[in-house]
Amino acid sequence: MSCQEKPRLLIADDDPNLLDAYVLYFTTLGFEIRTARNGLDALALYCAWHPDAALLDVEMPRLDGRAVARRIRYVGAWPTPTLVAVSGLARDEERRESLRSGFDAHFVKPVAMPLVLAALTRRAGH
Repeated sequence: MSCQEKPRLLIADDDPNLLDAYVLYFTTLGFEIRTARNGLDALALYCAWHPDAALLDVEMPRLDGRAVARRIRYVGAWPTPTLVAVSGLARDEERRESLRSGFDAHFVKPVAMPLVLAALTRRAGH
């Protein structure tokens, strides 16, 4: 992806207020956004759209964020998307499990959006 193109970001969270806030934040920064409210829809959207990065809630209905991350990593897409977990789960074991599932970073809600932005764009070079 050239830096001339908008980075493509998949955002999945079952909380509509958080989803709206994420969309507003990243849209103002120039991202092209697609959203899902559950893990199955997020996975289907990922497979159809091939985003550069995904911000995924860990605890979503139908398929949790970690299962989505594992399936994305299993597909072995190239280039590899950046995956960031957001969760209300704050224990160290929860963070380790997210990283083992294929996430590049794990943030606890409420998140500092500049930190999420840095994690999402670190590998993409934007």
